[in-house]
Amino acid sequence: MKLISWNVNGLRAVMGKGFQDTFKALDADIFCLQETKLQAGQIEMELPGYHQYWNYAEKKGYSGTAVFTKQEPLSVRYGIGIEAHDHEGRVITLEFPDFFFITVYTPNSQDGLARLPYRMQWEDDFLAYLKGLEQEKPVVFCGDLNVAHTEIDIKNPKANIRNAGFTQEERDKMTALLGSGFVDTFRYFHPDVTGAYSWWSYRFHARENNAGWRIDYFIVSQALTPRLVSACIHPEIFGSDIRKFSAPTIARWSWYCRRNHVKPPRGISSLWFFVFHA
Repeated sequence: MKLISWNVNGLRAVMGKGFQDTFKALDADIFCLQETKLQAGQIEMELPGYHQYWNYAEKKGYSGTAVFTKQEPLSVRYGIGIEAHDHEGRVITLEFPDFFFITVYTPNSQDGLARLPYRMQWEDDFLAYLKGLEQEKPVVFCGDLNVAHTEIDIKNPKANIRNAGFTQEERDKMTALLGSGFVDTFRYFHPDVTGAYSWWSYRFHARENNAGWRIDYFIVSQALTPRLVSACIHPEIFGSDIRKFSAPTIARWSWYCRRNHVKPPRGISSLWFFVFHA
């Protein structure tokens, strides 16, 4: 099973840049999007063989998530069940027989850290939501978490220490999440790798200089770690917005990688391969 997550920063824009060709070529079992920036009815996507699930922000042209899955889930939930958080289309949860699968677009703390207090509450409430699901079955979640966890997840840590996405407060929340029984699949296999990023600013030739941030993740319940096989990143596909470069993340189940000897396709940015033994 191949799982993909991508912050497209505006799905309508990326549709004109070969999105559907990329979608078909990747042939994912589950394909997740963040920052779709859509309202219901603004786009029609013909995706034969996939069930589509969308969560829209009430504010037009803002946030939003989507999941396309070949296997129909047992159930689908939108949001995390807290009124204060469920107006921005940030979370979709699919229940499958053996696990919960979640895509999430974590709120940005914004310039001047204007939304940092809200972000801190979100982190606590989202973690509580995850732990509640874990009481039923293991969890796999992915998406743009808007945080570079450690100094090796960002090119210029000292220059960004009080910038949104790299404050000590945000990083501490990620540390707490991982400490509660979750595993960052990329760091599970590559604890010391540097220069592996999923987002680059449009300024100062950041992309050309690989001055990026690793803010997109696949994270799993610790109970699933015996079934993990590999994780890697490849920086080549970009999102739609000229103001920033973002990239998809990919995860695979073990039977697909091992039995078919599949190599990461060229042209993919930020590939995370985590694998479950059946």
